[in-house]
Amino acid sequence: MNVIAQQPPNALYTQTALVLQGGGALGAYQAGVYECLEGSRALPNWVAGISIGAINAAMIAGNPPGKRVEQLRAFWDRITEPGPDMVLPFTDTMSRRIHATGSSLRSLLSGIPGFFSPRIPPAWMHPPGGPGATSYYDTSDLRATLKRHVDFDLINSGPVRLSLSAVNIRTGNFTYFDSRNMEIGPEHVMASAALPPGFPPVEIDGEYYWDGGLVSNTPLSYVLNNSCRDTLMFQVDLFSAIGPYPETIDEVEERRKDIVYSSRTRMNTDIFREKHKLKQAIAQLAERLPPGARTDPVVAELAGLGSDHKVTIVHLIYRRTAYSGPAKDYEFSRRSMLEHWKAGKADARRTLRAKAWREPPPPELGIAVYDMTRSGVA
Repeated sequence: MNVIAQQPPNALYTQTALVLQGGGALGAYQAGVYECLEGSRALPNWVAGISIGAINAAMIAGNPPGKRVEQLRAFWDRITEPGPDMVLPFTDTMSRRIHATGSSLRSLLSGIPGFFSPRIPPAWMHPPGGPGATSYYDTSDLRATLKRHVDFDLINSGPVRLSLSAVNIRTGNFTYFDSRNMEIGPEHVMASAALPPGFPPVEIDGEYYWDGGLVSNTPLSYVLNNSCRDTLMFQVDLFSAIGPYPETIDEVEERRKDIVYSSRTRMNTDIFREKHKLKQAIAQLAERLPPGARTDPVVAELAGLGSDHKVTIVHLIYRRTAYSGPAKDYEFSRRSMLEHWKAGKADARRTLRAKAWREPPPPELGIAVYDMTRSGVA
């Protein structure tokens, strides 16, 4: 038997990262992708996420292999309720749109068990500055849900690095909570998922934080900038930058969300490629210097900036359906969740069959990006 065929698809990389975008109810797609990755033994040793991606990332980093899919499934079953859609056909586009509208309205009016609940009395009836005055929903139930499905001791002592992104409300700047540099708790996950005005800010060490998606809906740039080894990244996005021209006001709102929350992958990779070329030039110049010159502190500091590591990004993107709409990120029906999960598994399975991305790009290229579309074309 061919030994190479027995290797996991990420065998030629020293580091595998899983990068998870925000997108609410669409996050079940990421769980489906992960289930397929684990089945192929392409296990990440670094998981980074924002918003719902942060919650999924915490469950992956906070559970051992073999238990992660079980906990992801338990979480998504908990926050999605089976309804009439599970016993009635609802197969045509119009029926699915009507069902999605009803399901999203239930989420808005009643909240999601184990996730968030409407404030009673509502925010505008609370005194200014009070804990209930700055959000429409209460997310205190999420803390208990996270503790049920995530082993935070494992996150802080285990082999998988976890990075979460949030926005400091006072400064307006990105903040990264990284298990390599600090102890991660439920509050860090909740901060990354605290999207205003729906969810309240989360206080950590005297500072208040909102959802990182306000600045960027993907932690891709953070992972790129902090990678120093040959790295394979599975970037799982829930909003696609490419889409059709809208013809109704609902389609306008859906398209607006897709554009606002889609990852700027091309921009991030172009910036990385230019930085990579500069680092390569520094490394090559340092090699040409005489040994005596390399001992100079200034030269040694500059030489330390050199790098020749390589990065491959495998991009998986949830593609909209004919019946999706502007509320797709808060439509928490069981049927939609199962469909999102199934789509993630199917896209990951198709991507894992491809061979091109399994080998790091040549040193002069530095970075390569692959997106296997549903037609099977890279």
